[in-house]
Amino acid sequence: MQLDLAGKMANTWAFGSTPAPTIRVSAGDTVLAQVTNQLPDPTSVHWHGVALRNDMDGVPPLTQKAIAPDNSFAYKFIAEHPGTYWFHPHVGTQLDRGLYGALIVEDPHDPLRYDEEWVVVLDDWLDGVTATPDQVLKQLSKGMASMGMDGMLMRMGNMLMGTNSPLLGGDTGDVYYPEYLINGRPPADPETFTAKPGSRIRIRFINAGGDTAFRVALGGHALTITHTDGYPVEPKDVDSVLLGMGERYDVIVTAGDGVFPLVASAEGKDAAGFALLRTAAGTAPAPTTSIPELVSSRVGTADQLATASAVRLRSKPVDRTLTMKLSGDMSSYDWAINNRRFDIKKPLQDALRVRKGERVRLKLVNDTKMWHPMHLHGHTYQHPNGGPRKDTSIVLPGKTLQVEFDADNPGQWLSHCHNIYHGESGMMTVVAYER
Repeated sequence: MQLDLAGKMANTWAFGSTPAPTIRVSAGDTVLAQVTNQLPDPTSVHWHGVALRNDMDGVPPLTQKAIAPDNSFAYKFIAEHPGTYWFHPHVGTQLDRGLYGALIVEDPHDPLRYDEEWVVVLDDWLDGVTATPDQVLKQLSKGMASMGMDGMLMRMGNMLMGTNSPLLGGDTGDVYYPEYLINGRPPADPETFTAKPGSRIRIRFINAGGDTAFRVALGGHALTITHTDGYPVEPKDVDSVLLGMGERYDVIVTAGDGVFPLVASAEGKDAAGFALLRTAAGTAPAPTTSIPELVSSRVGTADQLATASAVRLRSKPVDRTLTMKLSGDMSSYDWAINNRRFDIKKPLQDALRVRKGERVRLKLVNDTKMWHPMHLHGHTYQHPNGGPRKDTSIVLPGKTLQVEFDADNPGQWLSHCHNIYHGESGMMTVVAYER
């Protein structure tokens, strides 16, 4: 398809549109998704965050054969848990094209009350503008030698050097993106949401980016975080929310009277996605508008959140501890887990073993100088000390994050960095159930 980026036409791949039309079901519904591949390459669909049966997880060759061109595959699974989820391919770098969309599993007994609901998908974009994702990976794989002065952003081809964020512990990303999108639209042609003043609005944020963390805020408004990665938390008032790639956050906001900028700042990259909330007539703010909410210290992150009591894991002795040591660096671009660069042709080599029924502690040890958004398929874990239930978490450089989950979904499950270029360069592994 062609994506119209404010008059700039980008050739890309998509599920009909970018984002794809949102899929909505109720908790307990069966989803049947018939996927026909009209692309020139094999593909798949991964249902990110959904604890479904293993053969529907969409990870070739681990859980299925890739869907060949001119072939079809039917995904069928029960959407058991309500929440904000999304879908994307799990073949090569296809995630960094336009192949993504939201899957919203509604809770028929949701205690949350609101007047409006928006799905807001954030993305960094280059496909069909500066390069293809495959070309980016090829350039990155040659390594990123030091370029320029520390603290100064510098572009070399598709690479971006000098990014920095104290919130993420330093370097924030490797890739230059010419556009940052909200719901498939650039700042020059922004999405406009309309509501009545005083309306309570639920916003479901999804970071579908390939290499970018977004700090998102609504000018003139505070946000109340209610969910992360589909699971409820104790409400937390913030001015902005930080989302790593693959993460989702739901917030409630009470709309003011006027026209307000919704800004998704590309953390450390000096650029942003932009949209508008309009509740009255008036001149729209410019896409370059600076909003104080983005520089406020009240930034919502997972370590500030407490899980809602209804979804808290019950206390139980740990049966097994798994360690994922994250290693690698930008100069050689040799990302790995437990000193092994993942080989998709040998997915079960050095797999981490668990048994059904175990309480598992997962230690994510980041021995690199860069942050990583780590994702576990097929399960939701809990952060320590009563923290949130999640499936994708930011692990800061030089830090260790310990989480726990119940081994209640047998299969062979991928776990990886959701920076698509780190993952495809080797930062993946498999958590496999013993038979």
